[in-house]
Amino acid sequence: MTNLSVLGLLGLSGGVSGPSLWTFGRNSDGQLGQGDIVNLSSPVQVGSLTDWSSVSGGYNYTAGIKTDGTLWTFGSNNSGQLGQGDTVNLSSPVQVGSLTDWSSVSCGEYHTTGIKTDGSLWTFGYNNYGELGQGDRVHLSSPVQVGSLTDWSSMSGGGNYTAGIKTDGTLWTFGYNVFGQLGQGDTVALSSPVQVGSLTDWSSMSCGQYHTTGIKTDGALWTFGRNYSGELGQGDRVHLSSPVQVGSLTDWSSMSGGGNYTAGIKTDGTLWSFGYNRYGQLGQGDIVNLSSPVQVGSLTDWGSVSCGPAFTTGIKTDGTLWTFGSNNYGQLGQGDIVNLSSPVQVGSLTDWCSLSCGGYHTTGIKADG
Repeated sequence: MTNLSVLGLLGLSGGVSGPSLWTFGRNSDGQLGQGDIVNLSSPVQVGSLTDWSSVSGGYNYTAGIKTDGTLWTFGSNNSGQLGQGDTVNLSSPVQVGSLTDWSSVSCGEYHTTGIKTDGSLWTFGYNNYGELGQGDRVHLSSPVQVGSLTDWSSMSGGGNYTAGIKTDGTLWTFGYNVFGQLGQGDTVALSSPVQVGSLTDWSSMSCGQYHTTGIKTDGALWTFGRNYSGELGQGDRVHLSSPVQVGSLTDWSSMSGGGNYTAGIKTDGTLWSFGYNRYGQLGQGDIVNLSSPVQVGSLTDWGSVSCGPAFTTGIKTDGTLWTFGSNNYGQLGQGDIVNLSSPVQVGSLTDWCSLSCGGYHTTGIKADG
């Protein structure tokens, strides 16, 4: 979320078997995990271990889970978002506690949410708006369970709010709500999880800064929250405080919410984007905002996508990494600080497994082998 590295693009990858962790972009608070605060404009491995399972980028910090179920954090910690019981920044990964039962993690701007293998939800960090779901507005520097239920399936942290899906397909939200991003039909902040509607057909969701996107089990895309730049894909710029379907098609596979924009992949492998586009983060070859989904290029080989504040990363089905948008800190991994308005491949390797965009930094895991 400038002093930039010119180490050869992916030049350190020889001999790495994975799943290894790689980072690049801004490093003001150690969020790249390299043991320093030097920005990097090309991917560099974090340490030498090859035991990373998943990773999530916050505004100026990072959290990741290893294959043994341990949780690790590094970067900015002003609100306790690293979960270490203090507010001390870390420039290298440090384990959160000693437990080995973490299943997934998601970073918001300054707060962290995680699900354990028993389905319980845990939160820590900034809590001015109730985004930790604890029924109060007290910051937490160590993980605390949200309620006592163990039926959480997935979580996503946004800009001071949180959304999650339970195992029964219900959608729940809490935190900041000035634009209706909680989907409750109002703009009232919530400090505890509240269900969105009564339906049980939510499959996946992603929080942007102040807007939420979700896909239902039938493949339909729904959005709500802030819409200043068309990031809800509704063909207008009207904020929505309740979920509204985007178009009528039911072919959406995955979505990611960014700063004021959205990107998604359809079941045919095509990539689509809409919303704010000042830095080319929509990948359309221009800087024109879009209020309805428009396909990025014509290819059908996109596997996953992740949006940051104003830059986008994607992995294709062949394992190649592609980036576009804002690049002021080298977060596109291209070895420079030049913005891109169309997707450009990062290096030539085909071993990228997963990605997450932070504030102005990118984290990724490479696959085994």
